[in-house]
Amino acid sequence: MLSQGAASGVGARPALLPVYASMPVRPIRGRGSWLIDEDGEEWLDAYGGHAVASTGHSHPDVVRAIAEQAERLLFYSTAVPLPQREELAEKLAVLCPDPLGQVFFCNSGAEANENALHLARRSTNRQTIVTLRGGWHGRTAATLACTDGPRYEEAARRAGMPLSVKVPFDDVAALDAAVDDRVAAVLVEPVQGFAGARDCSPDFLRAARRICSDRGAALLFDEVQCGVGRCGAFSAAEAFGVTPDALTFAKGLAGGLPIGAVVAAPSLTDSLTPGDLGSTFGGGPVPCAAALANIGVIEREGLIANAVEVGGHLARGARALGVSRVTGRGLLLGLHLGRPAVEVQRALFAHRILTGTSTDPQILRLLPPLSFSLREADLLLAGLEEVLQ
Repeated sequence: MLSQGAASGVGARPALLPVYASMPVRPIRGRGSWLIDEDGEEWLDAYGGHAVASTGHSHPDVVRAIAEQAERLLFYSTAVPLPQREELAEKLAVLCPDPLGQVFFCNSGAEANENALHLARRSTNRQTIVTLRGGWHGRTAATLACTDGPRYEEAARRAGMPLSVKVPFDDVAALDAAVDDRVAAVLVEPVQGFAGARDCSPDFLRAARRICSDRGAALLFDEVQCGVGRCGAFSAAEAFGVTPDALTFAKGLAGGLPIGAVVAAPSLTDSLTPGDLGSTFGGGPVPCAAALANIGVIEREGLIANAVEVGGHLARGARALGVSRVTGRGLLLGLHLGRPAVEVQRALFAHRILTGTSTDPQILRLLPPLSFSLREADLLLAGLEEVLQ
């Protein structure tokens, strides 16, 4: 039985665990690149909810697809075939470079990365994973072991997971030295999101492809943040011209509903049999319908080209304001401010503009919807001009 205090809430802690640093806005509606708070004030969203709002908030086509699918069939598990799941898998296979054409659905980026690691270890019969300094791959046990940072590595140790071998960012010689016949996979974000939108050089990614191929290791691209059109093509693999053995999507795939996907080559999947992978909610009808509608909007509205154009405009505008360096691609950008980014972020809050920070305390991160317009980019730049003075 609950105590009187717990039942009444007197002296009780808030039920929601305080594990997130919250931005100072309580949105109740969203449309495009804008959020509306409880007081009816509009906020320009250049953060996109961790790069999730790829087609903007509550795009009518995505909302309609969700509502129509929910009315027909809200859910059934992977125990039955679903046409929406099969259609989305075929669509992703077409959108990703050959030979990436085998798709497994799950619920998040961490889960997608976890399954990609599982496929690599299974197919190579090896255990060691090589990752890059600054990499962020998730909070499940296996992905914590691959994420850079003492707090994450300690959590992986508590779970009994062997840590990945971490090499310096974009360092071909270090990667070459690290990959031997014990390495199952090299896991890399082509553009490191949380580290401040640091884009790997094409030369590094080509070297990673060659090294992995020569030594029998799998090359895995974590495109949870940088994929789904954000960096100049639907997949970062295509944008960089380097094809891994598997890549992962999540954040921007369904326009706001939870979904994750592993898109792999047959070399990692041909030996799979029923039961080797599984996810009760993976590829449910509603998130798959949302993802199909979301991809349709990206294609019809030319949002990949828009991300390139508006991202270039933002980068040029930031440099004109005195920002020393801009990293990233498309609409995943890191502004190197030479001062604490959190102070600039807070100052922008006063202008009702949302941006992100990163593990580098001097980098302000921009991840707006792919539909972010030139006008909205200029509003963001005007806000930056005021706070950087």
